[in-house]
Amino acid sequence: MVRTRAWRGGDATEQDFPVDRISDVIADSGIVWVDYTDPTHANLEQVEAELGIHALAVEDAVEHGQRAKLDRYRDSLFLVVYDVGGLGDDGELVTHEVKAFVTEHALVTIHGADVDTSAMEHRLTANADIAGHGVPWLVWALLDAVVDHATDTVEDIERRIDDLEDDLFERGNAREQQIQRRSFRLRKALGVLRRLVVPTRDSVASLLHGDAETIADGIRPYYRDVEDHLVSISDSVEQLRDAVSSVLDTNLNLSSNRQNTVMKKVTSWAAIIAVPTAITGAFGMNVAFPGEGHWSGLSLAVGLAVVSSLLLYVSFKRRDWL
Repeated sequence: MVRTRAWRGGDATEQDFPVDRISDVIADSGIVWVDYTDPTHANLEQVEAELGIHALAVEDAVEHGQRAKLDRYRDSLFLVVYDVGGLGDDGELVTHEVKAFVTEHALVTIHGADVDTSAMEHRLTANADIAGHGVPWLVWALLDAVVDHATDTVEDIERRIDDLEDDLFERGNAREQQIQRRSFRLRKALGVLRRLVVPTRDSVASLLHGDAETIADGIRPYYRDVEDHLVSISDSVEQLRDAVSSVLDTNLNLSSNRQNTVMKKVTSWAAIIAVPTAITGAFGMNVAFPGEGHWSGLSLAVGLAVVSSLLLYVSFKRRDWL
């Protein structure tokens, strides 16, 4: 599926026109946005001919799993970014690969059916006053939408880490295992963010510092705002990875401390039980002792067992071993 839109002099003029009219619209002093959903190589051959896009860029556009990057060709740029859809029900990070050809008068976006371009369209409508900057205006809307989604995801992960920290001191083996599972999932999501989203910062920096000469001073503040958000995302990802590692380490330490406490209690009770066992064993030996065969001997054995057990209990209790 393909959608087309055109602007002239900052005003929207037409949409959903055939791809073979792109060059005619551009010749009439217009800028064009062509949006492809799951195109094949054959689908892109027409837009390649209309805009003079490099064949290598077209090959990359139909291959999935491209790294986030900005490649420069003679008459165009090839941009790869990842739109983040947040964390799924299973805790996995949902990402969507978005590719774009950027020429002097056209932006061609390529993505899967699961990508929603409404956020980009909303930005174009809300910021129509800067439409006169042309294609950089279209590229900014794409980057700003992607960065806002990534920012929302980072904030969601931060809230989930806060919840993990609140749950740290809840007792129970099931709770500890759940914390470990949630921590590993969040750390994996942060790793995906660092690998797929953070490199977009370099692409935006390249655009700002002269890789695309068409970015005029009037729209540069918008790109700097996007770059600032990406720097903040990068810093937050590193800090949150450290926070998740701290949660994992703290959880393991608490588990170890609880195990040590249990061992102390078991050892203390074993010591208390061992003393009466030793006393009754001593009185049960085949030797003569005071009170042998009389109630006084039984009373002496029981008394010694009870008193020694109480003394041990009080002593362990004072040391917080019980």
